[in-house]
Amino acid sequence: MKKYQGPVSDHFNGEFFFNPNHAQLRGAGSLYEWLKSRQPGPWRKWTDAAPGPTPPERVTQGVLRVTFVGHSTVLIQMDGLNILTDPIWSMRASPLWFAGPKRHRPPGIRFDQLPTIDLVLQSHDHYDHFDVSTYRKITRAKWNPRYMVPLGVAQRLTSKRLARAEQISELDWWDSVQVSSHVRVTAIPALHFSGRGLRDRNRTLWSGYAIEGPSGRVVFAGDTAYGTHFRQIGERFPQPRLALIPIGAYRPQWFMGPVHISPQDAVKVHEDLGASTSVAIHFGTFRLADDGEHEPPHELKKELDARKEAHRFWTLDTGEGRDIP
Repeated sequence: MKKYQGPVSDHFNGEFFFNPNHAQLRGAGSLYEWLKSRQPGPWRKWTDAAPGPTPPERVTQGVLRVTFVGHSTVLIQMDGLNILTDPIWSMRASPLWFAGPKRHRPPGIRFDQLPTIDLVLQSHDHYDHFDVSTYRKITRAKWNPRYMVPLGVAQRLTSKRLARAEQISELDWWDSVQVSSHVRVTAIPALHFSGRGLRDRNRTLWSGYAIEGPSGRVVFAGDTAYGTHFRQIGERFPQPRLALIPIGAYRPQWFMGPVHISPQDAVKVHEDLGASTSVAIHFGTFRLADDGEHEPPHELKKELDARKEAHRFWTLDTGEGRDIP
């Protein structure tokens, strides 16, 4: 993989990307300590589930609909556009067919149930978010979508002939692109890391996305830890109609905290953004940390119940689609 070359910034030193003003990621020694002392919660080996209802081909201007496929894969339908986030339909989040994190349930809707996809939002290049096999399916479907990717990630698509360069917009944090006459997409900061092998750690950027159109604002947080960047996002994109917020892969917090949001912090994100409705993502599909299969939504409900103020923060079943108020 060629090294990304671009100007130095507060999150790029000319060689590597990093999280500004944030705790350093845990190193190999901490990884060993975690693996040695793991206390994983329970997961069922496999949960078979029928696919959810086939989404509509499109929704009209002003309508906002979300379908939770599983993990961080969500179908957003708004203002005549069909938008897919971090698409993965594979059985494993891994470069190997026989090893690596394996699905514990099928995708909520089958790939052939998808409507024509106009836009794909890619948060970063980790295997549970950037899935080559799924991108090949998208290519074969001949939808010819546009792709929004963070800095350095474009060549992940072009080198494998998954997309043409003219289809891809490679964005730094706060860069914006007009994707239709009515809808604009902006890359937003996240606290995470990147890499797909032993020699490419943090060679590419990670991000979330804010979408703006007649239907309102949508924030896809991507894969991220909790931090003050959510207040900054809330200031630039106030009161989103919908926020997609990760809640899983957070235990043990001493190890996972620098890269993933806990259910308790997810509620803080909802508040920082001032979201009208939030939907939980990044849980219940791949076993990536020590939290149990049902622990993230259970802990989210406990946190919401403990607060006196009302919050509309939904946990959808895989395959469930809802119109957003």
